[in-house]
Amino acid sequence: MLHSYLLMLVALLTLWSQLGGPPLVADVAVFLLVGFLSLSWGRFSVMARGLLLASIMVSLLTMWRLDSPWTVLREAADSFAFLAAFMTSLALLRLPAYRSRLIRRCGQSLLLQPPNWRYPLLSVGSTLFGIVLNFGVLNLFVSMIEKANTLGAAQGRQWVQQARRRRMLLATLRGFTLAPLVSPMGIGVAVILANLPELKWRELFPYVLAAATVLFLVGWACDHLAGPKPVRRNANPPRPSLLPLVRFSLLLSALMALIFLLSWWFELRLPQAVLVGVPLGAWLWLAWQCRLLGLMGVAPATVVLGRRLPALLGSIGNEVVALGAGAYLGYLSVALMDPAQLAGMAGVMVDLGTWLPLVAMLVIVVLAQVGVNPIISVTFLTSMASQVTLPGVPLPLLAAAMLAGWSLTMVTSPFTAAMMIMSRFTGLSAGRIGFHWNGVFLGTSLMTAVLLLRLAT
Repeated sequence: MLHSYLLMLVALLTLWSQLGGPPLVADVAVFLLVGFLSLSWGRFSVMARGLLLASIMVSLLTMWRLDSPWTVLREAADSFAFLAAFMTSLALLRLPAYRSRLIRRCGQSLLLQPPNWRYPLLSVGSTLFGIVLNFGVLNLFVSMIEKANTLGAAQGRQWVQQARRRRMLLATLRGFTLAPLVSPMGIGVAVILANLPELKWRELFPYVLAAATVLFLVGWACDHLAGPKPVRRNANPPRPSLLPLVRFSLLLSALMALIFLLSWWFELRLPQAVLVGVPLGAWLWLAWQCRLLGLMGVAPATVVLGRRLPALLGSIGNEVVALGAGAYLGYLSVALMDPAQLAGMAGVMVDLGTWLPLVAMLVIVVLAQVGVNPIISVTFLTSMASQVTLPGVPLPLLAAAMLAGWSLTMVTSPFTAAMMIMSRFTGLSAGRIGFHWNGVFLGTSLMTAVLLLRLAT
């Protein structure tokens, strides 16, 4: 469990550094992060180990190519540590979520909806759950789908069972990929706001909300056209109540309000407020669950948190590496380019003019298909965009296009964690899920994006 405690210390020290701690604090956090990665090496997936080896190789290249590499390496390592702390903060929400009867009631209500409403409700539900559970929502929802979608429920018709399974899994996957797009606690939002300090969440939100709405409607339309038409029955079974989903939405709204209040009150940037607000919100939610145990649930919640936290943090190492190493590699890739190359890339971005949002989105999607994590491409593009003036291109629109591209990679690229989880549960290859199941959705989404982005610019 030592590696779990090291990750916990990395998160605490990074938070201290973000709130104005001395530079030495950030250096200690990076040192402990290296210790966490070293101790956890045997627990990492093949993909995570590959990312770490790539990070080591690029670090050596940086030391060879640059005259003063240590400043660059330190800044890149700070971004790695920040995302490790960010993922640690989000993981804390899983403790009260997995204990919550409200979430179980939400899941049962979603799965028992009529066929015509199953896609939108599952999609919206997995978006809401994804904000809290992150990748854990896929494990939770897929398990619930497998239990609910029995051959008996399909009245012995195997083709109906298979069709329901595919449609429900796609609704869950597509809904989950919208969570990082619209949530201020999303990794994509954190990366973009960190690399574009002049951009504010209140400016970005209308654009990402519009993008998420379009992707949701495209997915719903694809599901409706592709799925079998249900047979009309004279006696319709009663529709389960959606009241648990409403209550869960209010709970999420309260968590969001806490984060925005901390951001406003202490004048923090939104990613910094997430580092404070999410652990506080998770602890308050846990205390509410334990309120009948005495002391308003405060002491029991603290005991539960202390007992369960090491095991929880020990299970998120692959996610930490995937995101942190991606940002690290993206930062160093910019630093390794010489000034002439940087000027050339900046010139290309300016020359693209109003086509830049569309091109940026396509670049992110295409590179993801060959194994380039979107966090690398987004870090590179935002780092370049922060160095130039882009006439005629609203910065929130460019950022929203990048996040939309990031979302599309999560349902198509076989190298993303979401697709690997779905592949493990379905027994199908990630490539088949991405291109056979989601090919029409991807093509329709890209064509819609071409039209809307041209109209917007």
